[in-house]
Amino acid sequence: MDMSQHNMENLFMQLGLESNEEAIEDFMADHTLQEDEKLEDASFWSASQAAFIKECLASDSDWAEVVDQLNVQLRQ
Repeated sequence: MDMSQHNMENLFMQLGLESNEEAIEDFMADHTLQEDEKLEDASFWSASQAAFIKECLASDSDWAEVVDQLNVQLRQ
C-alpha cells in the first residue's frame, strides 16, 4: 500500500521536478494549458512524465486528485 502523502510537492518529486514552493510557483507561472489541451498532452512533459500523468488519471490512482489540481492550476 502506498503510504506517501499525495500533495503537490510530492507530485513534483514523482515527476522528477524541483518540488520546493518557489519552484512549483515558477513552474505554474511558466507553463499553461490551452482550453482544449489535455494535461498529459502538454508539450512541456517528457514521455515518462506524460505517461505517469495519463496512468494516474486513467486508473483513478491515489495521485489522481492532486493531478487534477495541477490540471486546474495550469489553466488559470
